[in-house]
Amino acid sequence: MLQREMPPADAKGGWLLRMSDNGVASDAGNMLIRCERWPERSLPLGYWLGEPVAVVVEEGRDDWPAFRDWLAQVPAAQSELLATALQVTCWERDHRFCGRCGHATRRLVHEFAMQCDNCGLRGYPRISPCIITLVTHGKDMLLARSPRFPPQRYSTLAGFIEPGEAVEAAVRREVMEEVGVDVGRVSFFKSQSWPFPHSLMMGFFAEAASRCIRIDGEEIVDAAWFRPQKLPQLPPVYSISRQLIDTHCESVAVR
Repeated sequence: MLQREMPPADAKGGWLLRMSDNGVASDAGNMLIRCERWPERSLPLGYWLGEPVAVVVEEGRDDWPAFRDWLAQVPAAQSELLATALQVTCWERDHRFCGRCGHATRRLVHEFAMQCDNCGLRGYPRISPCIITLVTHGKDMLLARSPRFPPQRYSTLAGFIEPGEAVEAAVRREVMEEVGVDVGRVSFFKSQSWPFPHSLMMGFFAEAASRCIRIDGEEIVDAAWFRPQKLPQLPPVYSISRQLIDTHCESVAVR
């Protein structure tokens, strides 16, 4: 498990995650290697199995497994480590200059923060809160297709929470905007970091007040009600959208 305590500034080695823009290095099927001395541009992440762990971004190779491939096969603890590495490397790359005055920033060693010494602004990794919702009506599930999905794939509804908006209000708004359905009771399921590039997905079940669908035609190109016994192609099993669907199917199967 990742311990979210930064190693001391003089820590020079331990576990290392080697990453490129497209994938993660594999060492005999493992994404972590032991390294007595980290490369110069390494970014400490915390502690892994009691030892310091860091990530370094390299040029990479074509045979490095993609991020989503790793997420599909590693346990939850390593998924958390990979998600952390993806988000903080993206943040460090995109926040090298101050958003207030434009001067160069420097990374602080005791926390994930970029400091501007000119105006004093301190920037932290961006986390974008999102809702992801399985709308149900009895045993049936409302699943939809985004134009970005692979052919024939359907999934749950999702969207970003807007400034000043409550999470439950975001669920109701996104469902109405995307498929035109009013929902009644909304219940929280679980959350999942989704580091593409910096989302935090908060999963919900929502009970539909009607079965009438009106898609927006932009974010959603098709939507339909599906019974658990006859489902379309679904998202991968490690995604929270699939976990919402599987949990509902299991719950109605015992009724």
